[in-house]
Amino acid sequence: MSIYRWFVIIAAILISGAVLATDATAGDKLAQSVEQLRDTVGRWAVVTEFLNEDGTVARKVTGTYEFQWVVPDRVMMGKSEIPELKQSSGILFYVNEKKMVIEMVSVGADGHLWVMTGAAGDETRYTQKFQSRDGKESQLRFTRFNVTADAFESRMAYTEDGGKTWKPGNHQVFRRQK
Repeated sequence: MSIYRWFVIIAAILISGAVLATDATAGDKLAQSVEQLRDTVGRWAVVTEFLNEDGTVARKVTGTYEFQWVVPDRVMMGKSEIPELKQSSGILFYVNEKKMVIEMVSVGADGHLWVMTGAAGDETRYTQKFQSRDGKESQLRFTRFNVTADAFESRMAYTEDGGKTWKPGNHQVFRRQK
């Protein structure tokens, strides 16, 4: 067998190993996203702190979030209610296996549809870019952290400079209700 054929065989083995490793990693990331959804099913008491630019609390409100499966391990629906603000919204979480993303959509009484997208396996999601009230191109970033079986936190930040800097928006603490 020629050296060229050996080279081709060895290259094929190495490439197929890399492809299998990539597929395993993709599968792990999808599994992490499904686990995020599973962890979120249920009813949650939520404290939301709206933050000033310096990170201090401007306002604190309480509410509830509730999530249940529509399509097990793929699509979850939910509802958010904050009575003090007379605010409620419908929420849909889903794993898009083909695009390798986990997404959340939310719409409230104002009819504005927010789409938040993050890479499969990641705890951070970004909204589409939008024009703020003062005309600046803005974007929101939501990051879930301190996750346990019965609690987690979420931090929302926003940018008005294409992601060079992020300013605090809100901090939420979710506690599972029995």
